Amino acid sequence: MAKSFYFLIYAAWACLLPFLTLYYQDLDLSGREIGALTAIFPLVGMVGTTIWGMAADITGRHRALFLLAIGGTWVSVFLMTRVDTFLELVPIVIVYAFCFSPVMPFFDNSVLHHYGESGYGQQRVWGSYGWGLGGAVAGSIIAASGLTWAFIGFLALYLPLFLIGTRVPMTAYETSSNFWAELRILLSNRGWLFFLAVATIESLSLNVFLNYLFLYLGTLGTSTGIMGLTLTFATISEIPVFLYSRRLLARWSPAFLLGISMIFTVIRSFAYVNMTAPWQVLIISLLHGPTFAIMWIAGVAYANEIAPPGLGTTAQSVFSAVVMGFGSALGAFSGGLLYEATGPASVFYFAGYISLAATAVFIFANYRAFIKQLQPLRSQ
Repeated sequence: MAKSFYFLIYAAWACLLPFLTLYYQDLDLSGREIGALTAIFPLVGMVGTTIWGMAADITGRHRALFLLAIGGTWVSVFLMTRVDTFLELVPIVIVYAFCFSPVMPFFDNSVLHHYGESGYGQQRVWGSYGWGLGGAVAGSIIAASGLTWAFIGFLALYLPLFLIGTRVPMTAYETSSNFWAELRILLSNRGWLFFLAVATIESLSLNVFLNYLFLYLGTLGTSTGIMGLTLTFATISEIPVFLYSRRLLARWSPAFLLGISMIFTVIRSFAYVNMTAPWQVLIISLLHGPTFAIMWIAGVAYANEIAPPGLGTTAQSVFSAVVMGFGSALGAFSGGLLYEATGPASVFYFAGYISLAATAVFIFANYRAFIKQLQPLRSQ
């Protein structure tokens, strides 16, 4: 059930999420309007994820809220296809973002609860399979038949998730005896807060890649078929990270892994703007595993380790909200402004330089701890 859920939900996301900006562009929305819509999604999601997670941990109604979020996401995406102006899209995107936001934190916490950190990667890797296959198939179909098929693919793949959600184990959660006191402990952990701040910058850059790469590739004359294949190549690079996540987490600390992923994010940002031919984007897409996947397993593991008893869903929701919510909103909004003002290349330069600055600060602040982690390698 866990593998099926990961496969289907990431296949559904691959059909729609990378193509949404192209859809907005086809509706003749301006760069500012596209930036606003892409920023609304993570901003609402940041608040929504936290609210859903806290509600689940306080009430213990994880499954009911989980199913409600899945159903709300499906309905809102369907309604998106029935409107065609910015003002009509805004309230629908708000509902879509609110319902979309808690699904993965809920499910990740369930998998961690039943399989542990050592088994998480073996289940999560099926999301990579779904993303890669879904992206390749969606790119080909959309190239032949139009962007409407992005929505059709999403809605068709999302339907079975509700049935699977009624069967996956989401019981036997430990409840907190003093939720608010333990929440304060979670939110006052300085190491965790610094980790979240740096991961937010990485999320900003990754969101630039997600929302503006296809627009940038369009200016280079890239076909939608190649655009879809970038998702497949990205998935190929994710698979070994998730399959070997147990070994990575056993050998390196979450903070060290975040530092490694930040270095690769800098490289990836500048590689995009130095392409000389569209096909080169496929090679650069192989850096998705060393960037997103490593950051994700590090964050999920760190949240799981520091979560007070009964606050597992809340900890995962905070990680998702801050990183995928606030960081994504910063990337979407700033990217939209830069895209309209100076063109797509400047968006990727911005992502590269801000990631470089964050990486330097993070490595300097953790210099001694990182050197200690590298000592076994230096002695070999």
